[in-house]
Amino acid sequence: MRLLKVATCNLNQWAMDFDCNLNNIKESITRAKEAGAVIRLGPELEITGYGCEDHFLELDTVNHAWECLKDILLGDWTDGILCSIGMPIIKGSERYNCQVLCFNRKIIMIRPKMWLANDGNYRELRWFTTWKQKDQLVEFQLPLEISEALSQTSVPFGYGYIQFLDTAVAAEICEELFAPNPPHTELALNGVEVFLNASGSHHQLRKLDIRLRAFIGATHTRGGVYMYSNHQGCDGARLYYDGCCCVVVNGEVVAQGSQFSLKDVEVVVAQVDLDAVASLRGSISSFQEQASCKTKVSSVAVPYNICQPFNLKMLLSSPQKIMYHSPEEEIAFGPGCWLWDYLRRSGASGFLLPLSGGADSSSVAAIVGCMCQLVVKEIANGDEQVKADAIRVGNYTDGKFPIDSKEFAKRIFYTVYMGSENSSEATKMRAKVLADEIGSWHLDVCIDGVVSSLLSLFQTLTGKRPRYKVDGGSNVENLGLQNIQARIRMVLAFMLASLLPWVHNKKGFYLVLGSSNVDEALRGYLTKYDCSAADINPIGSISKQDLRKFLRWAANHLGYSSLADIEAAPPTAELEPIRSNYSQLDEVDMGMTYEELSVYGRLRKIFRCGPVSMFKNLCYKWGGTLTPSEVADKVKHFFKYYSINRHKMTVLTPSYHAESYSPEDNRFDLRQFLYNARWPYQFRKVDELVQELNGDKVAFKESGNHEKLGATAGVGGMGVVAAAAGDPKAGL
Repeated sequence: MRLLKVATCNLNQWAMDFDCNLNNIKESITRAKEAGAVIRLGPELEITGYGCEDHFLELDTVNHAWECLKDILLGDWTDGILCSIGMPIIKGSERYNCQVLCFNRKIIMIRPKMWLANDGNYRELRWFTTWKQKDQLVEFQLPLEISEALSQTSVPFGYGYIQFLDTAVAAEICEELFAPNPPHTELALNGVEVFLNASGSHHQLRKLDIRLRAFIGATHTRGGVYMYSNHQGCDGARLYYDGCCCVVVNGEVVAQGSQFSLKDVEVVVAQVDLDAVASLRGSISSFQEQASCKTKVSSVAVPYNICQPFNLKMLLSSPQKIMYHSPEEEIAFGPGCWLWDYLRRSGASGFLLPLSGGADSSSVAAIVGCMCQLVVKEIANGDEQVKADAIRVGNYTDGKFPIDSKEFAKRIFYTVYMGSENSSEATKMRAKVLADEIGSWHLDVCIDGVVSSLLSLFQTLTGKRPRYKVDGGSNVENLGLQNIQARIRMVLAFMLASLLPWVHNKKGFYLVLGSSNVDEALRGYLTKYDCSAADINPIGSISKQDLRKFLRWAANHLGYSSLADIEAAPPTAELEPIRSNYSQLDEVDMGMTYEELSVYGRLRKIFRCGPVSMFKNLCYKWGGTLTPSEVADKVKHFFKYYSINRHKMTVLTPSYHAESYSPEDNRFDLRQFLYNARWPYQFRKVDELVQELNGDKVAFKESGNHEKLGATAGVGGMGVVAAAAGDPKAGL
């Protein structure tokens, strides 16, 4: 037997905070060595942090990374352990995203990334160049300061692997795993047994299984030990990197770290038998045949044994059941951990949330409550860093610290119900009961006086006073009156967030939390600069349907039972007067259901459908209940209001990224915000198709095959209807 102990990790790095990042790296190496590991893998670009974005273009960023690496190599951190450390490196005129493989205080080789992530939230080609010379390793001249400090002038640079006396090890960096022809295929044929995947992968609902299946598939038919390391936490922007470092052996997970955690450093160790890899490969005839005619990959020889012989004191890691969270748990823990990182790193003293008693703001309140529970739990488990942060944020003195989540919430969380004459007693009571369950400092404010003052000012200026539609006013008047209420709430929220800490003799300021969901943003069903305009929004990329499921889950699992009543209530903005024959409802206002919005959103973003393609696919999906003309009306209605309101996305509050059809304008969904909302050409094509289909309506209805066909081939070969709900390629 060739026994090998390996360590991988989740690190909560902070972009551009080199002290924080270096300390976390050193701590992870220390823990790996204490556990007896001889390989330590860290996440992609761990020295700088993954989310530096245009800071990668600054020479300072690269220079500081070298300085940190020198600090590591001058100490005893790499003695007896192969460390894979991620950082940017400039070679000649090009900048590369690299893994630096270090051993015994020397750099063994530098592996630049060959396939860069450049879709969705990723823009690596903006900052880095792909390495294209696959046929050889080249010599890289180390920076003078590094060269003198290490007494090492150059190092092999490029695509290759490290050949120890008893095994071979190679890096495969993040996106490369998901390439059509991933490097691990060729490397396995060259005898590489241990693969090191350093990643910067962010959380997205229902995405983890896709990632883990890729690790399992990489070694199931080729054999091998596949190590995966990731960032974990908010490193300074909208993404939450969701950890889940792991070790996979021959297609089976033998070690797995947490997906969501408040820890800054988490190290996972596994003991593996490399002879099991060799045995599997030797039993697969096709592997043997392909290995015999492989393309040779360059290597760096290291005359050192890193494996141990058979020893009963070294127990092998056994296959284990993969840990998956339900989507409801993901909504609770992901945004909860993201909020904690943002709070402790921003210098703020807490959060303020306009709590309406509706589903969205109540979801945000429940997530903050979950965050408080996680903090108290982690302190009870002995995490000194979480404890120190909680003492500072909560302004504890005399050696006290949080031991109760409700007491902690009272210190760091304000909720405000901003009612008007259009608000109901039901929502007012729901907000109060939920605030009591969570423990927030709750305020009840009536905004009617401010609204009346503004209307009187308007009447003085113009001689006119607008009326609601139910009172005989026009649509313009009706919308204007609703917007006044919404925007007053935004102004009041920011005023309270800045001044309430002063009122209560607390330090610092409070961050205002927004609570608009992804479907409302897609449709534009929100007032520009209303309570959706906040500092950050933990649910801005989560669908209404998922939020309602989360509320039902949280009512039972977080202990906030009032959420069940909130979820059961019909969604309403409560911006219009309530009459015996009229009550404002969101879905009536929008002219579409939230379920329909999710379908539109997935077809528009994930499957890249314009109006015509969306119409064709929905004819299959909804053809059993709607006529082509009715489908066309729905598609036109959606695209009309989507395009009219697209400008609102340019000022959308920074939101936690969780959903693959998010319309967030900053970097994920890049489109114009001035449209011809009539879509004359596209809608004309839809009308022509409707006329054709109406001519064949009898055949279309009587065939009985339209639903089956839509689930397999789709219209025009797109085949997206059946896949829309599951989204099998989200996040790749």
